Order: sequence, then structure tokens, then C-alpha cells
Amino acid sequence: MEVQSPSDSVPRLKRKMHEWIDNDARLGWLILPDSKTVYIYRPGQEPEFLTNTTQLKGEGPVEGFVLDLTEI
Repeated sequence: MEVQSPSDSVPRLKRKMHEWIDNDARLGWLILPDSKTVYIYRPGQEPEFLTNTTQLKGEGPVEGFVLDLTEI
């Protein structure tokens, strides 16, 4: 999981997420709090784009985990 900090650029974070997936991570969440946007990265798929979501449900290696985004 990566949450954008004020000094992070979105293109750099997206490159980092692709790098993690290319190196065998099975799931990645890129959370952009200012725009209330989440990108979900999975191997062999284009990133899924969500906006104004209040929670993320884990899958694969984090099945059963739920991340509450209401405070982010």
C-alpha cells in the first residue's frame, strides 16, 4: 500500500506500483487522499480506478482485511 504524501508525484508513485507488481507483488493499493482516488494494482491487469470509496477489501494475500478510508 502506498499513500501519497505532499512531496510525492503521482507519475512516480504509479511507476513504483508497476515496479512492485512486476517484481511479484500480488496486490497494490495506491491511495491519493487529495483526490479521494484509489488505484488497485494486480498482476496481468490494468489498474482498477476507484473514486470516493469508503473502504478497500483485501484479496489474495490480504483476504479478509478491510481498510477504512473515511479518515484518509
